[in-house]
Amino acid sequence: MRLLHTSDWHLGRSLHRESLLDAQAAWADWLVEVAIAEGVDAVLVAGDIFDRAIPPVDAVRLADDLLARLADRRIPVVLIPGNHDSATRLGFGGRVAAAGGVHLRTTVAGLATPVTVTDAGGGRAVVYGVPYLDPDATRLSLGCERSHAAVLGVALDRVRADRRTRDAEHAVVLAHGIVVPPLQRTAEQGIPGDEVPGPPESDAVGRSDSERDIRVGGLDAVETTTFAGLDYAALGHLHGRRQVTPSVGYSGSPLAFSFSERNQVKSVTLLELGPAGVRTEVLPTPVPRRLARISGDLESLLTDAALAEVEDAWLQVVLTDRRRPDAPLPRLRARFPHTLVVEFAPAGPAERGPGPVVVPRADPVEVARSFVDHVTGGPATEDEVGVLRAAHEAALAVERSA
Repeated sequence: MRLLHTSDWHLGRSLHRESLLDAQAAWADWLVEVAIAEGVDAVLVAGDIFDRAIPPVDAVRLADDLLARLADRRIPVVLIPGNHDSATRLGFGGRVAAAGGVHLRTTVAGLATPVTVTDAGGGRAVVYGVPYLDPDATRLSLGCERSHAAVLGVALDRVRADRRTRDAEHAVVLAHGIVVPPLQRTAEQGIPGDEVPGPPESDAVGRSDSERDIRVGGLDAVETTTFAGLDYAALGHLHGRRQVTPSVGYSGSPLAFSFSERNQVKSVTLLELGPAGVRTEVLPTPVPRRLARISGDLESLLTDAALAEVEDAWLQVVLTDRRRPDAPLPRLRARFPHTLVVEFAPAGPAERGPGPVVVPRADPVEVARSFVDHVTGGPATEDEVGVLRAAHEAALAVERSA
């Protein structure tokens, strides 16, 4: 039994106003090719299909095209909503889609109703889809406390109860959230922001700043023991691939969605279920354009030959000039056309002295000049003082005419 695990497509997302739709479409082509080439028996999608509850029309078309191509190849798909998706909208037409092999598990009522996947040899696996369960929205229907651990715990109890009635050789569950080994979960904080679930060889480094916070009352983490009794838990939500335990893993997102993910190796996970258990294989996804971060003073960045390798990358640039350069973005884009973010972090001591002190009857222009001196780390130029003086005179003129 061969299953392809993917998640966190975030179709319709942009990267600092740069559309990712073309890159996502190229990845969709690759996914279909891989599913066919690897002879998978089903594709599992663990949530966050779209980036927003009401996605752009082009993103909906891309999802429709991708799922239709898999259905045309008779490759079943089991799909759940994540915390970015609208479960109701995603589940629309679910019964019709199921007839074509696209199985949407978007409700509490359907989480313990599995999809039976059969391989060429007649082997069977039951696949359960547990949608993202917001504790506030689902705790009453599940009859439990207001926490991610509680709602997922009840959901998995229902899954295990149904599993006991099935005679399939294997059982897999899809879920969406933060899952960690028991020792990493704390009652106060869930998982720390810089702690990585899983073994040291995981590709992911820390939490991504593109992952929406799902904490409730300070808690967000669920222990791996929640999924006991099942062959594999295919998870979504965290954008970095990681194998939490041999039977619990994240595929990660197909593309980098923030500069905090620039060093992550993006991938999908191929699961092979057999008599000896589960074997996982990581299949790296194509990189349409790499993300990089560079820092230095503007003139050095524009002339450093070593930076030729990032000239075509999506760039985050940190300028360390002691004074903020005039109009740096056009100059940077002349060499690095895909510069998306420019930040200013002057080189020198991290701590500045006290800010300007405003005394009664102080000259407003001098107060403003002192502020400019303070924030730029150097004296205001004559042109800057002239702008401040002109602004002050214009304000006085407005007051006089009132």
